[in-house]
Amino acid sequence: MSRYAFEVEALPRFLPEQSAPDQGVWSFAYTITIRNTGEVPAQLISRHWIITDERGGIEEVKGLGVVGQQPLLRPGEAFEYSSGCRLRTATGSMRGSYFCVAEDGERFEVEIPEFLLDDGNRRILH
Repeated sequence: MSRYAFEVEALPRFLPEQSAPDQGVWSFAYTITIRNTGEVPAQLISRHWIITDERGGIEEVKGLGVVGQQPLLRPGEAFEYSSGCRLRTATGSMRGSYFCVAEDGERFEVEIPEFLLDDGNRRILH
């Protein structure tokens, strides 16, 4: 077991009621669960997202905390939050990282594995 480790799970979903495909807007929500799988309490300080649409367009989002919070997680504790994003295409992906500081002062980054954003309609991507 690593002294400094967070596990990240993402559950995305398409929001048809907030989307306007005829205007080039697809809205998605995602629920993130962050669990401290390490041995030391640590606080999530900031986030860095890389959002990619199916045409290769990239948007980067950086900021303090998540949904206005900077949760402190003790070993075994989890924090869950929901947020969202908009794309100019029907599919895309998100990935990124969290910057964390452990109670003993150690700084570390946590990778957010890439996950797919998809409106659920079958299509052939070119």
